[in-house]
Amino acid sequence: MKNDLPKSGRKIRSTLLLLFLFLTSFSLLNAQVTVTGTVTSAEDDAPMPGVNIIERGTTNGAITNASGTYSLNVSADASLVFSFIGMETQEVTVGAQTIIDVVLQSSTTALDEIVVVGYGTASKATLTGAVVSVRGDVLKQSPSTNFSNTLVGRVPGLFAYNRSGEPGYDGATLRIRGANTLGDNNPLVVVDGIPNRNLDRLDPAVIESFTVLKDASAAIYGTQAANGVILITTKRGKIGKPTVTIDMNVGMQQPTVIPEMADAATYSTMLNEIAYYNDPGSGLNQNYSEADIQAYADGSDPWGHPNTDWFGEVFKPWSLQHYENVSVRGGSENLKYFLSFGNRFQDAIYYNSATYYSQQDFRTNIDGKISKNIDLSFDVSARSENRHFPTVSQGDSFRMLMRGKPNMPGFWPNGDPGPDIEYGHNPVVTTTDATGDDDDKNYYMETNLRLNVKIPWVEGLSVQGNFSYDKHMRYNKRFETPWYLYTWDGNPEHVTVSGKRGLDAPQLSQNAADDYKMTYNGYITYDKQFGGSGLKIMAGTEGQKGINNWMYAFRKNYVASDIDQLFAGATDQYMSNNGSASQFARRSYFGRINYNYNGKYLAEFVMRYDGSYMFDDAWGFFPGISVGWRIVDEDFWSNNISFFDDFKIRGSWGQTGNDRIYYDGSLQEYKYLTLYGFVNNRSYVFGQSVDNKLLYEQAIPNPNVTWEVANQFNVGFNSAFLNNQMTLEADYFRNLRTNILWRRNASVPSSAGLSLPPENIGEVLNSGFEFVLGFNGSSGSVRYN
Repeated sequence: MKNDLPKSGRKIRSTLLLLFLFLTSFSLLNAQVTVTGTVTSAEDDAPMPGVNIIERGTTNGAITNASGTYSLNVSADASLVFSFIGMETQEVTVGAQTIIDVVLQSSTTALDEIVVVGYGTASKATLTGAVVSVRGDVLKQSPSTNFSNTLVGRVPGLFAYNRSGEPGYDGATLRIRGANTLGDNNPLVVVDGIPNRNLDRLDPAVIESFTVLKDASAAIYGTQAANGVILITTKRGKIGKPTVTIDMNVGMQQPTVIPEMADAATYSTMLNEIAYYNDPGSGLNQNYSEADIQAYADGSDPWGHPNTDWFGEVFKPWSLQHYENVSVRGGSENLKYFLSFGNRFQDAIYYNSATYYSQQDFRTNIDGKISKNIDLSFDVSARSENRHFPTVSQGDSFRMLMRGKPNMPGFWPNGDPGPDIEYGHNPVVTTTDATGDDDDKNYYMETNLRLNVKIPWVEGLSVQGNFSYDKHMRYNKRFETPWYLYTWDGNPEHVTVSGKRGLDAPQLSQNAADDYKMTYNGYITYDKQFGGSGLKIMAGTEGQKGINNWMYAFRKNYVASDIDQLFAGATDQYMSNNGSASQFARRSYFGRINYNYNGKYLAEFVMRYDGSYMFDDAWGFFPGISVGWRIVDEDFWSNNISFFDDFKIRGSWGQTGNDRIYYDGSLQEYKYLTLYGFVNNRSYVFGQSVDNKLLYEQAIPNPNVTWEVANQFNVGFNSAFLNNQMTLEADYFRNLRTNILWRRNASVPSSAGLSLPPENIGEVLNSGFEFVLGFNGSSGSVRYN
């Protein structure tokens, strides 16, 4: 019995120890920790109130407060799920963390995303047109001195190609779905609701969204929207403390391809071979001896046997460009503001270059709440552009680079410029300010006053009005001076002789332009849900007018180049002056009706009644219709096909007028009128010895000239799958442009001394397919698309 007691005691103690360890482990597994943190937006680092935080697998959760902070008691092994409408859902494992700060990214595939459309906004889920939108922060990732160049490859259906890298003139040509007419193919650009603004020099840091209307949805913009519409909205203030954002980048530009040119030894050998093939009997070294070729090759005689790489002589290894922007964003419920200051500079690729571009810009967007139902906004943007060039064109300089012989010097060994290649040109000089300078300054100011009123006694009814005044002034001063090149006659002292090239004496040309444009539009919107149906009606009017003024003065035979002013030039036959003025006006009425049933069956009708100064019969009516079917919401689809998260079929047809009618590269303004001009150096006596310029009829008028008409048809679908990570869009489009201006050729014999005016007889058909495949995903903190 005594021997058994110790064994029993040991068993009891072991059992109690195991039980204690089990209970301890169980309590540790169910330990609670308090997690706190802040949720902010990746777009602007602002705190996000109202974010849902849920402990995965439970109903335990919290919501961030007005400061974006939260506190939640969770299990130590919990995972927290952070979610907010329009943002990417994010999951974080707690582990040993007690402070978890989360940055939420915008969701690029969210169906509730709001897209800017003509005179309003629409939900991405219920869009029926071929519309694509890109966030401004995406475009900002591709820094460029010209905003249009950042669009390359960013927007499906928008083609952007660049024909020049010259500073200040490096804007991309934009085409929506290719070329549709024989004249102007540029899309209409609308910035903050105001049409006919320029996007080339917009600062990417101020852009909130970029939207392209590619099909009949553009018909709402009427007269100038036949080639599609680009809608740009700029950033506005947000409720919260001031947020300062600084954007800076420094870069360099290099030629992508430089022609490989022969050196002097190779060039002289080739000339010998050509001479030998033409006359074998005269031997192999008819033009250059072996000693000459050797001297070219080894550089032993740089005076008599130069070896010039013309591109290397003129081009720097790289040229500098830099960009800076500082913006401030913030506000309260009653007053919000966004301020932006930008600067950029772009140098040219040439040594001692006279070519550069500089820009300074400013923008302020102010939003005020006058009352509960009245909002007032005022936007002002200003920009100065300075383009500086030599007076010899870049085309001439490049031609000389290609035609320069390698056995001619760019510079003599003593540093003097070498002789001319052709016509007095040597690119080591003509790319500098030795030829004078061409200074082109442009100043822009754009304003927009916007009033938005919600009618309190009618739910869903609102009225909005816009008034803008845009001003542009240009001052161009071109002072051309002779330049000097140097020749060497072979003297042993290596003395070069200078020779004047270009002009005999300096001359000055000055241009001044002063333009303004006023735009107003006002529209009323009714947006109401009736059970499962949604109805949105919009109707409005828009007008635009402007005046362009231009003046020119010229003087030549300046005694010296020290004073580049008009008064210092010669008078009489060595001076001239000129000027012109023009004006334009347009007025329109427009409307749109949107209807959706349960968000599943979608329809839209748009119309535009346009009046233009371009035609005698000034008014035209242009309609458009589009439909959509969210087939993914049908029971027969959702019960049988689980692969797709979204699938929408859509189609559209519409007509759009175009009053930007061109023939032979010239805008055909007032061609319905008999136009008269003056003939210089001819006069006649009228009345009592009054001497006048000869007045003559410039061309036969065409009273029937009218709009080009874009007939647009589009059918396609939008889809999403793999939990909305992958998207596929496809479209077929057919654009038939009719009433294009063209001239009948064989109607009038040349002996008649006149030609018929162009008529609306041309047609262009443009059709094709578009496919867009996208993928959005993340791995930890890394996001990719």
